[in-house]
Amino acid sequence: MTSSIISATLADVDEIEVVVAHRERATLRVGDVFLKIDADQARIEVEVEAMVLAPIPTPEILWRKPPVLALAALPGKVLGRLGEPSTASSAAWAAAGAAVRRLHDAPLPPWRSRCLDGLASRLDIECEWLVTSGTLPADLVARNRQVAEAVLRPRTPVFMHGDLQIAHVFLEDDEITGVLDWSEAGQGDALYDLACLTLGHEEHLGDVVAGYGTDVDLDVVRGWWSLRSLLAIRWLAEHGFDPAAPGCEIDVLKSRM
Repeated sequence: MTSSIISATLADVDEIEVVVAHRERATLRVGDVFLKIDADQARIEVEVEAMVLAPIPTPEILWRKPPVLALAALPGKVLGRLGEPSTASSAAWAAAGAAVRRLHDAPLPPWRSRCLDGLASRLDIECEWLVTSGTLPADLVARNRQVAEAVLRPRTPVFMHGDLQIAHVFLEDDEITGVLDWSEAGQGDALYDLACLTLGHEEHLGDVVAGYGTDVDLDVVRGWWSLRSLLAIRWLAEHGFDPAAPGCEIDVLKSRM
């Protein structure tokens, strides 16, 4: 798509949709174009490179002019959203699992995902804050910390998406049409991706594992549910999101009790 066609397309749009916005970055939808604005250019560079390397469908990169990355909208609809029941079929969830397996079987990118750096120390800090701030009861934090420790084990790195929320996976007729938001991609843990995909939707884990097509250590997946939730709660609250909303991070932690 040429820049003149893109400009004309944007000029014809009467409404701009704010998809997500916080202090670090924002994503806007303008017609059939998504504009990602990120203060951290390293994240954008990772995202662009990961989409080039990924063996599964990704959005078309229309143009990049720091701090903005323009992507074409993906066809279809999202697999679901955290805190809401998913209307996607078992076949759709299995297709997502199969796509994740293709990604994990691909050659490793030449960089590590930074989202898994310093997990043990970050877990210490966040668990202490959750208790001392009165955000969560001490027994809830202690139980989930015990569950989360399952992830702190040796692992063989794979090409990891790093933020594989269900709202980042698009499907049409039970087939994957694309996966968004690759800024946390890199060498990482296969089970982290599977846990992110099924966070808050434990009932679909079996479908995802069936599509993934190999043995999965479910205790580690559950550990990642706990760890991701424990690490996310303060950040979410500070950036205007509600981790206590039904079906979201605090409910995920309560389900482990």
